[in-house]
Amino acid sequence: MTAVVEPPQWRVLLVDDHPLFREGLAAAVNLDDAFAVVGQAACADGAIAEAVRTGPDLVVMDLGLPGRSGLEATRRILCDHPETRVLVMTMSEDDDSLLAAVRAGARGYLLKGAGRDEILRALHTVARGGAVFSPRMAERLGVLLGASGSASAKEAFPTLTAREREVLDLLAAGLGYRQIAQRLVVTDKTVRNHVGSIFAKLQVHDRAQAIVRARQAGLGGE
Repeated sequence: MTAVVEPPQWRVLLVDDHPLFREGLAAAVNLDDAFAVVGQAACADGAIAEAVRTGPDLVVMDLGLPGRSGLEATRRILCDHPETRVLVMTMSEDDDSLLAAVRAGARGYLLKGAGRDEILRALHTVARGGAVFSPRMAERLGVLLGASGSASAKEAFPTLTAREREVLDLLAAGLGYRQIAQRLVVTDKTVRNHVGSIFAKLQVHDRAQAIVRARQAGLGGE
């Protein structure tokens, strides 16, 4: 697999209709040298325009925006800039919002009230292609995606080998490559080879997309 080359700083766009929250979040994010806040917006249309202007690597998106929702903004931004990664940060704890955010392409879902360290860890993970959900939301997401995936994993992914489905299941359960290697008693390189094959067969670009596909098929439920 080709190594991911990280930029000197990840460019971050903050979207929230509360100016004090945005400013506090901007101050916290800018304290981490890995990130630079390059834009802010208070509504969906503003977010879309700022995404065009600033070309962010990451967008922190509120769902409850005036006018068009954060979900609409997420879909539009990812349609126009598919390489951008969206982390939702919202007060909404309902199942519909959570599932809709994932289906819109969000790579993470944090509830407002998360601490600075949790937010920065989430940004680092999403920036590197991972998926992040607060513990309570992750548990509910697993149930929701499991319920929505009616086909078995074998039927959903007929091109995968049994071992590749096993690796995908462990990825969806949240295990890292080294943990999977230890579980399956193989080398890290073997796991990475399997993951590369899985990405190619599922036509996904990174682990976050593979995890979403796997959970929709009911994998990762351990």
